[in-house]
Amino acid sequence: MNELNELFSLKGKVIVVTGATGLLGQKHAEAIAAYGGVPILIDLSQIAIDNLSEKLNKEYGINSFGFAIDITNESLISENAFFLKKKFGKIDGLVNNAANNPKVENIKGENFSRLENFPLDVWQQDIAVGLTGAFLCAKHYGSQISDNESGGVIVNIASDLGLIAPDQRLYKQDNIIDSQQNVKPVTYSVIKTGLIGLTRYLSTYWADKNVRCNAMCPGGVENGQPEEFLKKINSRIPLGRMAHVNEYQGVLIWMLSDASSYLNGAIIPVEGGRTAW
Repeated sequence: MNELNELFSLKGKVIVVTGATGLLGQKHAEAIAAYGGVPILIDLSQIAIDNLSEKLNKEYGINSFGFAIDITNESLISENAFFLKKKFGKIDGLVNNAANNPKVENIKGENFSRLENFPLDVWQQDIAVGLTGAFLCAKHYGSQISDNESGGVIVNIASDLGLIAPDQRLYKQDNIIDSQQNVKPVTYSVIKTGLIGLTRYLSTYWADKNVRCNAMCPGGVENGQPEEFLKKINSRIPLGRMAHVNEYQGVLIWMLSDASSYLNGAIIPVEGGRTAW
């Protein structure tokens, strides 16, 4: 049994987590710390990073810390990757979790979440963070991982909406004309589908150096959504509910650890069965 338990250990593993202070990013970092790893926290707010580091270090007795970095800035990512390699002698893993969360609003009677009105600058900003940022992190942190004698792991956080189209009926509200109805923005599907493609590319690129790359495709997390929305989306999920915020931790640990040592290029749906229908 001890040998099986050891398969899931991340003891001493240095793992970069982008978007680390967000709802799921915090849970990813907590899981890594709980299994003995050292999560390196990357996000935009140094205050939020320091608060999370303090919490993790106190609770798990580790030496986690982080950096306020814009992951669309290649020079900053490159410098940070070299810094971490120099400090720890290695980088063992990367969790590409960061994503943009733009506020697309109704302005002068136009709903800018809709494709017909979707602003080009919002498109470019979303793609820059969610897809270009993941590419840059894979390029620089992944390159350092590939130098390890034992290789390492990259996990891209995609989505069930990288596998299926968003059902825009979920967001439809009564007594609002179609042109004013909110929709899931186009960039979300494009980015999450792109991360799946990036995963497959990376899974073969450094495979000869034992660097594995897989994607997790989580479903939505219940987090105070309106009751009517929950009723509609739950009816589309075989398990009948959205995820609890901590339900992706076990899958992440499996994907980062030696327990999944023969898993490479896999696209793992973790969405209560939604994509099975």
